[in-house]
Amino acid sequence: MTESRSTTPELVLTARLNTSAADARRGVVRLHPEVLAALGLREWDALSLIGSRRTAAVVAAAPDGSPQGTALLDDVTLSNTGLRENASVAVGPVTVYGARSVTVTGSSLATGSISDATLRQALLGKVLTVGDTVSLLPRDLGPGTSTTSATQALSRTFGVAWTTELLTVSAVEPSGGPVSVQPNSAVGWGSGTVTAAQPQAASIPAPKAAAPRVSVADLVGVSAQQAKLTEWLRLALDESELLATLGASPHLGVLITGPGGVGKATLARAVIGERACVVLDGPSIGALEASARVDRVTAAVDELAGSGVLLITDVDALLPSDPEPASTFVLDVLRGAVDTPGLALIATTAHPEATDARLRGQDLCDRELTLTLPDAAGRKGLLEHLLRKVPQGDVDLGEIASRTPGFVVADLAALTREAALRAAARASNDSAAASLTQDDLVGALQVIRPLSRSGSEELAIGSLTLEDVGDMVETKQALTEAVLWPLRHPDSFARLGIEPPRGVLLYGPPGCGKTFLVRALASSGQLSVHSVKGAELMDKWVGSSERAVRELFQRARDSAPSLIFLDEVDALVPRRGQSSDSGVGDRVVAALLTELDGVEPLRDVVVLGATNRPDLIDPALLRPGRLERLVFVPPPDSDARVDILKASGKSIPLAEDVDLEALARDLDGYSAADCAALLREAALTAMRRSMDAADVTAADVATARATVKPSLDPEQVAHLRAYGS
Repeated sequence: MTESRSTTPELVLTARLNTSAADARRGVVRLHPEVLAALGLREWDALSLIGSRRTAAVVAAAPDGSPQGTALLDDVTLSNTGLRENASVAVGPVTVYGARSVTVTGSSLATGSISDATLRQALLGKVLTVGDTVSLLPRDLGPGTSTTSATQALSRTFGVAWTTELLTVSAVEPSGGPVSVQPNSAVGWGSGTVTAAQPQAASIPAPKAAAPRVSVADLVGVSAQQAKLTEWLRLALDESELLATLGASPHLGVLITGPGGVGKATLARAVIGERACVVLDGPSIGALEASARVDRVTAAVDELAGSGVLLITDVDALLPSDPEPASTFVLDVLRGAVDTPGLALIATTAHPEATDARLRGQDLCDRELTLTLPDAAGRKGLLEHLLRKVPQGDVDLGEIASRTPGFVVADLAALTREAALRAAARASNDSAAASLTQDDLVGALQVIRPLSRSGSEELAIGSLTLEDVGDMVETKQALTEAVLWPLRHPDSFARLGIEPPRGVLLYGPPGCGKTFLVRALASSGQLSVHSVKGAELMDKWVGSSERAVRELFQRARDSAPSLIFLDEVDALVPRRGQSSDSGVGDRVVAALLTELDGVEPLRDVVVLGATNRPDLIDPALLRPGRLERLVFVPPPDSDARVDILKASGKSIPLAEDVDLEALARDLDGYSAADCAALLREAALTAMRRSMDAADVTAADVATARATVKPSLDPEQVAHLRAYGS
């Protein structure tokens, strides 16, 4: 409990919107340290906020430079006070008791999918008052508030859509004041569901990530799959006599596969329409005891009374690939269900390889539908549908669609909701009509990360393009032909009857910009980049490294068009038979070669390897159809070094006596990294000379040259030049 400090007077401050992404919608108010001292509060105590309505939140110190007379509130907390930005808010200490129980209401999507345990973890440490709006973003700030498990559970259920889900606090116990959610608090859902409240200042509607059921007319980009599923259900349930006349069984079991968030369950619900339907959530049922699992599935089948559709979402959680004794009994119940005339089974999964193989037998799910990631045209159509009722300014959805490779419908919904919150905050501050702009959508792109890229490292490509890379004309042209042409001009390749190259090997001396080139290439082609260093995929456990390779390529396929960037590829695919790692390296080489030219084709995926030791790579990887294009990244010449020095020195105040062109001519043997390090060391030299130094002089640069030596070995450079010739 936070003790009341009744002798400390309240203070009236100016409410300001906290724009920090780390604090967004997490229920934290930041005050100047001197204000905290005046109120007798410590960081992570509770703070009373009185505006148009009374609420409470957790308090922490504001960043350095923040005015003393302001209180930084996130958008949800500002909404809970009923105030607009720059209004006056009274703040003071408040007594907060640990909650015995908290009841919240939210969208039907959240209510039906989030367990009470996960909900409690997401709200842990937050200070709540009845009527407050609260987000599912865990506090993850201050002592004792680590909620990693809740974050992972929410991500598995919703992808990124959960980060914009808002709930309303409908009841707390003890009542009458604010409470703090504790590990032993009973947190649950209210008896009814309401649409999660948006910030009160917002008048622009934020599209939902998904609805419990949509009409077939609302489906975008899945017309072929929708037509097939509609026909199968019609024949099996409505025209079973016709099938019997032709000697066919009306048996129908369908497995719908596709990346998470792509809309598998939404498609099924839309096609099922008004038919009787019972929905089982795989993760929820799979978490029960073995006997309870069988009972729940049996009860669902009995509820249909021999007519309708049984829909099991995320069936891999209920029937995992490592069978349990209960799985056999569940499968027996499902077999009996699909053998019942008038009853059909539809199951969905984002991980078919992790699902019990018996589910795909002829006696169960003998038909399969696959939903793929939407392409640029599909993403534009989905954005148009999501924003069809939203007031818009000058918005180019085509550009947004081109910048969102790998986004599924749930990701795009989260993107539009984040943009709507930005538009609402702007409209609240300016007292202007709410309207979504291109800047809102572009800004949301910096926050929302697509689910298909989770679990892999990505390069921050920003706005860098190949045009920003100085010199290296031949290198840039080779990369454009090998990577960008197949994606931009596939018709030309088809017309000439040629297959585009599968992969490219970038080789050159260390520090000469191989990773920089990859970032520029990815930005030029609006590609997602999956980056991994060679040694990161190596694992001593049998099968783990090969599985990591398969998962890497699958993520790339799911987010196509994409690049797989294998940095230090010589560590990943060394020459076979020459290592002492119990055969792990050899198996990884075999797995990589299988992915490059195996049965499953690589469409809109290009593999780039980078190394400064190409002679150590297994020769099989460099054959046609694999990393067949060898592109040399040369060390910078004099002109390139001028460009590098100018780019590196943009933020460094150089004195007039510093001649970068003359300096560049005198830096033979310096790589791009060496040139940047030279100017950085020169700036440090100026600081050593005087902490009040206003610029970096030629003498500072000369002193730095004595420390920063050239790293390029002429013999190594000559060897690398000769390698591909």
